[in-house]
Amino acid sequence: MRTRVKICGITNSEDAAKVIDAGADAIGLVFYRKSPRYIELQCAQEIIRSLPALVTVVGLFVNESAAQIETILNTLSLDQLQFHGDESNSDCIQFGKPYFKAVKVQDKDSVLRAQKLYPDANALLLDTPSKDAAGGTGKTFDWGLVPTETTTALILAGGLHSDNVTQAIVEVGPYAVDVSSGVESAPGIKDREKIFNFITRVRDADASRIQ
Repeated sequence: MRTRVKICGITNSEDAAKVIDAGADAIGLVFYRKSPRYIELQCAQEIIRSLPALVTVVGLFVNESAAQIETILNTLSLDQLQFHGDESNSDCIQFGKPYFKAVKVQDKDSVLRAQKLYPDANALLLDTPSKDAAGGTGKTFDWGLVPTETTTALILAGGLHSDNVTQAIVEVGPYAVDVSSGVESAPGIKDREKIFNFITRVRDADASRIQ
């Protein structure tokens, strides 16, 4: 199995090019105003226009109004939606787009509860609990809390970087990994070397799982 790579918090076309050159499968655009990686619609349009074919574009939302999400969808070509707030399954499916839901992994039942609450999600994004942030904390959680078998694809996030992603993949075996701060030189600014190192370690992990 090849672990997919999503790099979130892209804020400019130059960083998008770095990510694609390194071999990422998807990019994330953050439409949450409190995030240091928040992006305006015009900039998001420029990034999407610069992308080659077959790159998945994910829009991230946190308790956003349906009207605002519809406005964004009418302006941008987003492939998938990512929800990090208190949205219900019905909130998430109303836009007719594939979606995945962020889950704060606090105990061994967190993922199983989320599977029941979000039956239409095409993936669950496993993140680190935080009282102050919706995501992007740069901190890991206990990977031992992730169940070994699930009915929903898992995307592993939360404090990943090139020094721990290989171990994370070997331990959890996720469908995909999601990174933001772990490949940055500053919030919202991606670092080419960190991106390449991260994806290289992901491929190393894939190879070790096959052997």
